[in-house]
Formats: sequence, C-alpha cells, structure tokens
Amino acid sequence: MQTNFSCFGLMQRQYGALKLLAAMLATTLATMFAVFFAPPSHAAETLSNSQLQQQVFAAERAFARSMAERKFDQFALYVADEAIFYGSKDIWRGKEQVLKAWKGFFDEAKAPFSWEPEVVEVLASGTLAHSSGPVKNDKGETFLYYNSIWRLEAPGVWKVVFDKGSPVPAARAK
Repeated sequence: MQTNFSCFGLMQRQYGALKLLAAMLATTLATMFAVFFAPPSHAAETLSNSQLQQQVFAAERAFARSMAERKFDQFALYVADEAIFYGSKDIWRGKEQVLKAWKGFFDEAKAPFSWEPEVVEVLASGTLAHSSGPVKNDKGETFLYYNSIWRLEAPGVWKVVFDKGSPVPAARAK
C-alpha cells in the first residue's frame, strides 16, 4: 500500500511541475507576442505633432550644421544604418556607402553647399517625418531642393532613412 501512495505522490509532483512548466511557457509566449507585435515602444505617444516637428527641425538643422562646421563624425550620427541617399548618378545604400560617398564633401575647409529645412511633416504615428528645403552652393545660391525622410529610432533620436535632391522648381527659381 505504501508503494501506491508514494507513486501517487510522485505523480502529483510531476503533474505540479508540468503545470508550472506550462505556465512559464504561456508567460514566455505572451511576452514574445507583446515584444514582436506591439507598436514601437519609442513611438512618441505623449508628444504632440508640433513637438515632434520641432524635434525633426532641430535634427535637420544639427545635421546641416555638421556639414557647415566640417564635423563628419557628427554628420554620421544622423544617418540611419539602412539609409538610402540618391546622388546625381548613383544610389548609395546603407550607412557605410552613404558615408563613403559623402566623405569627400568634408575634405575642404569650407563646405561646398549648405541646406536648411523649410517644411517638416510628421506622421500621426510619430515615427516617420519628411523634411525639405533649399540647398545652396558656397555663394549662397539655391541650386537644389532636398527631400529627406526621417525615422524615430529612440525617444528624441531621429535619423535620415532616405535623402534625395531635386532641381529647383521653376516657380522658386524666379
């Protein structure tokens, strides 16, 4: 008889361990689901669209200032790892290619061009933004308009994911 009770006790302990294992598995799966399928945790839900626009204006101005002040390392901080920049003939994919292509613009003591944001718009989700404005040569003459797409990578940290210049619109050239 005692053997039956000890077998019954062993079965109860094994059943308890299985219940604990099942609970741990369910918790792990729920956590994984929340991590992989939840909206980005850095989505700026507490900031207004206007506040997000100001963040992007500030990031764009700091990005441009890195060129003006000849600070290539600062410039690199604003380029996303998977960025795509369009040149007049080439497309540079990834931060490494973008930085290699742009390094030459930092070689001279004076910046060959400058830019300034005129317009910034941020999606309602607060995770992507578009900025655009004039690009001026070293004489201060507008020769292009740039369009950049910025992505919120962490709270308050915006990086360029797409960048492309366009000819000056005829209406603005006059």
